[in-house]
Order: sequence, then structure tokens, then C-alpha cells
Amino acid sequence: MRTKSPSPVLRRHLLRNLGILPLLPFLPACQPAEPLTIASHVWPGYELMFLARGEGWLPEGAIRLLETTSATRSMLALREGRAHGAALTLDEVMLMRAEGIPLTVVLVFDISAGADVVLSRPPIRELRDLRGKRIAAETTALGAVMLTRLLDKAGLQRSDVNIVSIASDEHLQAWRSGKLDALITYEPTASRLLNEGAHRLLDSRHFPESIFDVLAVRPDVAQRQSAALRSLIAGHFKGIRQLRQNPQDTAYRLAGRLNLAGDQALQAFRGLHLPGLPQNRALLAANGRLYQIGAELSGIMHGNAQLKRPDTLDGLISDHYLPENESA
Repeated sequence: MRTKSPSPVLRRHLLRNLGILPLLPFLPACQPAEPLTIASHVWPGYELMFLARGEGWLPEGAIRLLETTSATRSMLALREGRAHGAALTLDEVMLMRAEGIPLTVVLVFDISAGADVVLSRPPIRELRDLRGKRIAAETTALGAVMLTRLLDKAGLQRSDVNIVSIASDEHLQAWRSGKLDALITYEPTASRLLNEGAHRLLDSRHFPESIFDVLAVRPDVAQRQSAALRSLIAGHFKGIRQLRQNPQDTAYRLAGRLNLAGDQALQAFRGLHLPGLPQNRALLAANGRLYQIGAELSGIMHGNAQLKRPDTLDGLISDHYLPENESA
């Protein structure tokens, strides 16, 4: 008994589907996964990520470093969904969390020990000389915290000075305009202005273990892109080893993005402590030092009306994405 042949219409339908079948296994491969996108402005502690990218230590296509001109611009990239995470200070992370953007700190890049600076024009040599002067800062986050601590140390109120809010990428031009008496800024701008005659009035050495630069990522993306995130963090630690073993060569490799001469690029790191893997584990441990600093910062920022309410600290830190060992 012969079977009935399919109709021409059915035959065309079958042939069309059969023609697609050989392609189906390849379709997912033609649609690359979205890369883990991290926003970062120029800052010595963040530059080892870019060193890792330049040296080919990061998996190709899996990680995108979105270069911005300031922390304010990096925060904007987070708000607009153009970045999954960012290199920020801990207080900036809290500002983002207060806006409803969930972020978890997965790496401590550095602890400022002199790299965040209050500069003044040479006639101003003492903190008390700031009364009635124009002080500029990026007042969205870290600058506001530094300003609060500066005024406390000087015994001044906010009403005793004239505060000018200026984004960090405008600090150099604003200072050179001659209209400022003092400026709260950081490397590499600080080194450039010191070389031009600015006076170092105060720096983060006066506030030990209070300014932390961190990598913060949306927790859902961190889980989804865990392999890429671990590779990025491992690349940062490899950069630390490279900087310690070959400081001069590494500094010259970093000088371009820092817009400094090679020897000056190395000097920019002298105001920073770069915690390695063991210290990162300790800092990111549950109820560890970073958690404690977070609670302190939250109180300061709430008192300054930067936060409507204190941060709950839930999900603030995680050591889950740190490599297992130094050579990972």
C-alpha cells in the first residue's frame, strides 16, 4: 500500500522547516551575550582595570570598561542603564542605593591615604584662613564628605565659607581661572595643580581608613555575569602585582590615561593603599571594616541631608567574587 504524497503547500512548509533545522544549533552562537559593562573615570586606584584590558588579561568581548570623565558621569551611566556597575567611592555607592539602584560592593580598589586633597592658594596656609573663602568641591558625594570633615577640623560652619559645586572634570579649569581660594580634589588633578604652585592644606591622611574606592555592581548582573566579574577582579589583582614588581615600567604604561609623566604617575599612587586579596577578604567579610565604615558614612550623609534615611546596609558588600588565590 502506497502512502499518500503530501500536498504542494504542505511540502513547501516541510522543506522550509527542514532548511532551517541545520541552522538552529548555530543561532545562539551568533547572538553574543551582553558584556559586563563597568563605568569608570580616571583615578589611579581604578587604572589597574585598564592595565588589565591593555595587557590582554581580560576575556575578549566579555567585559566593557565604559570610560567617563567623572564619578558624576559614572553615576549617570548607572541611572540610565548604560552600565551594570561602576568604580566609585563607598559614599557614592550609598547615594545610588538611596535612589533605588541596587549595588553591591565586590572589590576594594584602594584606601585613600593622601590622594584626596584640599588645595589652597599660597596665602592660605592654615585651616582658619578659610573663613569667608570660596571652596570648590564636587558636592554630590565624596567632596561633600571631605568638606564636612574639613570644616569640622577647621572649626567652621558651612555658613562661614562660600561653597562652589564643580564636577571633578572641571576642577583644573576652575582652579586656573583664579576665582577659587581652595579646592577639594584628587589625583591626578592634585599632582598637576601642586606642580603649578598650589598648597596642600589637608589630605586624606588626616582621616585614616575613611575613604574607600570600590567596585560596585548590580547584584542580579553579578550573578548572571559571575565569570566575567571574577576575571575583572583577578585582572585588578594581577595589576597590583605588576605594579609592585615592576613599578617604573607599570607607571609608564599607566601614564597616558592619567595624563601624567611616567615618574609623576608613580607618585600618584603614593597617596593610596592598594589592598591585596587577603585584606579584601577581611574588608568584605560580613560585619567587617567596610561594613562598619558604611554605617558611619551613612550616619554622616543622613546628617548632611544627602540621604533621606540611613542605608539599611543590606547587600552592601560581598566577598563572593574574589578569586580563590593570588594567582587566579
